[in-house]
Amino acid sequence: MEKKTCLYDKHVALGALMSPFGGFVMPIQYKDIMTEHNAVRNDVGLFDVSHMGEVTVSGEDAEKFVNYIFTNDITDAPLGKIYYGMMLYETGGVVDDLLVYKRGDNDIFLVINAGNIDKDVDWIMKHAESFNVKIEHQSDYYGQIAVQGPNAEKVVEDVLGLSCSELTFYTFKCLDIDTVDGGKETIIVSRTGYTGEDGFEIYASHALTTLYWDKLIAAGVQPCGLGCRDTLRFEVGLPLYGDELTAEISPVMAGLGMFVKLEKDDFIGKNAIAEQKANGVAKKIIGIELADKAIPRHGYNVLTMEGEVVGEVTTGYNSISTGKSVCMALIDSAYAKLGTPLQVQIRKKVFAGTVVKKQFYKKSYKS
Repeated sequence: MEKKTCLYDKHVALGALMSPFGGFVMPIQYKDIMTEHNAVRNDVGLFDVSHMGEVTVSGEDAEKFVNYIFTNDITDAPLGKIYYGMMLYETGGVVDDLLVYKRGDNDIFLVINAGNIDKDVDWIMKHAESFNVKIEHQSDYYGQIAVQGPNAEKVVEDVLGLSCSELTFYTFKCLDIDTVDGGKETIIVSRTGYTGEDGFEIYASHALTTLYWDKLIAAGVQPCGLGCRDTLRFEVGLPLYGDELTAEISPVMAGLGMFVKLEKDDFIGKNAIAEQKANGVAKKIIGIELADKAIPRHGYNVLTMEGEVVGEVTTGYNSISTGKSVCMALIDSAYAKLGTPLQVQIRKKVFAGTVVKKQFYKKSYKS
């Protein structure tokens, strides 16, 4: 049975179209995907991302353990820094991609994907047995909202009264907040984003998450569903687990090898990735721009100009921000060079296209 986030009733009251996603019933859209997409690109939008999972790693070996299960290197990382990377199988395939928040020398906060929560927690627990660490699964405690768009900073500061202007991209801070019952609560405010725009994430209790949501809605901020979250992340080339990253698609195949630090001490999957970086991979994730208007969907075949199937689409849309028909696809590496002509089969027709960079739209993060 699908779970509900702490904001489920709010979504229903706003008339959102609800649908299963990652084991939760989530809002797909409120008005329409184009309106919500453009709000984030041009102004500000509000997302419920409480379905994401949270795990805390603490104890004497916290940093050592996280470095062992994580591809990026958090050795001597400054407090308040966020790192993107993956947990890998020994084969180099991806268990999940995640964010790592360095809260203290022995206190590390992991943010994992909703559909992988149970699998990830089991994986983390299994590999923690030989380390002096304490693992706390806190997904049921935290709610999370994301405020995204060029006006996100002003909205978070003016409407919610949260100081955030000094945060730079991929940093965070913990704030002690007065709660409605007269107590204190520590929340996390970070500046990452999954839309290609400036934005903030707020991790808090269910009660405070609901309060912040109500304030933002009352201030006129556009609520946004997972429909435009996908179109936004796709346009700037950000991967989605299950599409551009899987147990069969490694970071090297996905073009994310820069987030795998082979120079650090041993970590799960290191040997497999080292071999891939040295010898190359058989398949790669690439971008394709079609010459005509058509929508290439996940799973559609990618063909050579001679009609040979060489891959398949992982994500595709008629890009709202650019007006172009584009997709990301996993194809044979021999055809991955920029400018290579290819075709995408859409139902019974084939449409000509060209290999382009996966970033179809320029990101607008704050440096």
